[in-house]
Amino acid sequence: MAKKRPQTKAKRPQLSDAEIPVVGAREPCPCGSGRRYKACHGRAAAHAVTELVQRPFEGLPAECDWVALRELVPAATVELTLKGGLPEGVPSVTLATVLPMAWPALRRDDGSVLLGLQNDTASGDISRDLADTLQQALAAQPGTPVQGRRAPADGPRLQDLLDPEGAFEPVVHTGFEFWVPDAENATPEVSASLERANAAAIPTVRLTGVDAAYWCQTPEKNHLRWVMPHAEERLLDALARLHAAGQSNLGEGTRLVGSFRAHGLTVPVWDLPSGVGAEDVEKPAAEFAERLAAALATDAPLTPEERRARGGLTNRQVTLS
Repeated sequence: MAKKRPQTKAKRPQLSDAEIPVVGAREPCPCGSGRRYKACHGRAAAHAVTELVQRPFEGLPAECDWVALRELVPAATVELTLKGGLPEGVPSVTLATVLPMAWPALRRDDGSVLLGLQNDTASGDISRDLADTLQQALAAQPGTPVQGRRAPADGPRLQDLLDPEGAFEPVVHTGFEFWVPDAENATPEVSASLERANAAAIPTVRLTGVDAAYWCQTPEKNHLRWVMPHAEERLLDALARLHAAGQSNLGEGTRLVGSFRAHGLTVPVWDLPSGVGAEDVEKPAAEFAERLAAALATDAPLTPEERRARGGLTNRQVTLS
């Protein structure tokens, strides 16, 4: 019997890591290794996607307000400024806390773009996910929503797309009527979503005298939640000094009750009597900011009373992200 001639396989072209496209986890890896994607180049891609970025908004104008709009504020919008200006046919790009039907983004009929901030994200880098959604929205057909997807691990971040010198001025709304230019002619689905969202919105006001401080009203008491840019350990030391000295409140009947972490920043929280409105806390907040600045500038070791105060604040701290 004649021997079979050995067959030679054509060599596949070698791809660099940067050229390997993303495919399904169980599909053959495009690099030609013969292994499944998840066991080959998918490992590095998965790690890049799931690795948590502690401060996703760092480097953006008004980082503290980005955190507040992501975690604290029900209804707000901000006009965004893109590097190089707006593309042709896009009259504006607006960041919104929430969009109807929980859409990640929406390209309106007039070509303007709404980008949702409070949606779930597919990776550990909110900034990269939002940038990918924004790019999709800029290229979408007018009148269409944008669906979420897994952003490329090497894709741009918001810091790459937004003008670092652009203004960031949140406008807090009492409801979500900003969703549609003409609420009376909205589709039944959008109208129902609008009604549900308005019913659940907690009245919120952004203070004007200090940065990233938001008053909100609840049935039993009001609160002030203030996103601060200072390093956590130094801020807790300063708050402890003020608390031990009886200077951590914002007026009669108010109380610093603790803080929480959100996206790498610390957010002190005060309880306020139900009769204390946003305008009532403006002056006390400005005065507290002066006391806090002095406490932050102090390097002396904490006293026993200050250490106890710090322990109490730390025990009441919660991490949101």
